[in-house]
Amino acid sequence: MRLFHTSDWHLGQSLHGQERDFEHACFLDWLLGQLRLRQPDALLIAGDIFDTVNPPVKAQERLYDFIVQAHEQQPKLDIVMIAGNHDSGSRIELPAPLMRRLRTHALGRVHWLDEGRLDAERLLIPLSDARGKVQAWCLALPFLRPAEVTGPGLGDDYLQGITQVHAQLIEAALKKRKKDQALIAISHAHMAGGSVSEDSERSLIIGNAEALPARLFDKAIGYVALGHLHKPQKVNREARIRYSGAPIPLSFAEINYPHQVLEVEFSGSQLVSVEPRLVPRAVALQRLGPAPLAELLPLLNDLPVIDLLEDPNRQPWLEVRVRLDEPQPDLRQQIERALHGKAVRLVRISAEYAGSGREEDDEQAFVELARMTPQDLFGRAWEQAYGGPADAQALADFAELLQDVLQAEEQP
Repeated sequence: MRLFHTSDWHLGQSLHGQERDFEHACFLDWLLGQLRLRQPDALLIAGDIFDTVNPPVKAQERLYDFIVQAHEQQPKLDIVMIAGNHDSGSRIELPAPLMRRLRTHALGRVHWLDEGRLDAERLLIPLSDARGKVQAWCLALPFLRPAEVTGPGLGDDYLQGITQVHAQLIEAALKKRKKDQALIAISHAHMAGGSVSEDSERSLIIGNAEALPARLFDKAIGYVALGHLHKPQKVNREARIRYSGAPIPLSFAEINYPHQVLEVEFSGSQLVSVEPRLVPRAVALQRLGPAPLAELLPLLNDLPVIDLLEDPNRQPWLEVRVRLDEPQPDLRQQIERALHGKAVRLVRISAEYAGSGREEDDEQAFVELARMTPQDLFGRAWEQAYGGPADAQALADFAELLQDVLQAEEQP
């Protein structure tokens, strides 16, 4: 059996106010081509399909057009997609009855049959080969919010609730599978040991439980297709537990990431190989600086001029990072004059003043509000108000309030 593992599409995302629809369209066209070329039996999309809980109509059209095209191209392809922390679980599941006709399974939430008993059946998806024979079972684990795994009969401990979900789902899968059928999990979570990008992934801290232990996935699970972290990586160097990473760079911090889809091969219940399929970059992200303005202006002047025969949608996104000795009221005007007629699209100017007393490296020096998590802002506000860091109880209370707000955002 062969499957594709991808995640973190973030359809509808904008880069400092500039929409990325063209890049997402290019990726989805490429993915359709790879599905046609490699003929996998299943496609796993591990969450953060959309960038927000209320995505624009165009982003939703992109997803559903892709699913229809994939089904028309390969009628026997199984597609499993789960909600991530950026997604609304209810929105992901809303068209599920229709999508099942396209062999697409959309899971946004976990349900409980009664106190303490998981509805595991709806989270177990059979994956068939080209002949229609079930070769594997997919354990679908959408992003687990506290309200879904805590409460009456479940307890108040978030990590314990997550552990209970994993244990009951794996137990049900072991009972259901037959000899030589693989068990494959798809999950959206921050696993312990994972490497986070500089400014793209929304924090999943809830109380004191942020990074989940890999031991949640029993050794009987042949492969774990993870979403949330945008950098492709193994978890604890285990070949079977992997993040595929985002298919396009979602921030300038991700310029050097190898954006990819993973092709996973099984022989019976045994994992045989995991190979990356690199995604071509439709639009480059380019950074200049940090450097003094006098050094940057010649570099800007030397950039290529616009070729009227080329598609303007493919012009690179540009970030300029400037070191200043004194305020420059016309900083943007100087940079825009230097870029006049150049084949780039300026999306961001970062300025740092010399002599600020900061000793951090270049990456840490360019911190702005848009890149700070709610936890960062809360911590800074607390320290300014009380003269010291927030204690564990305050952080836990804030995390609970934050989750309530995020859940309220999901309500139609």
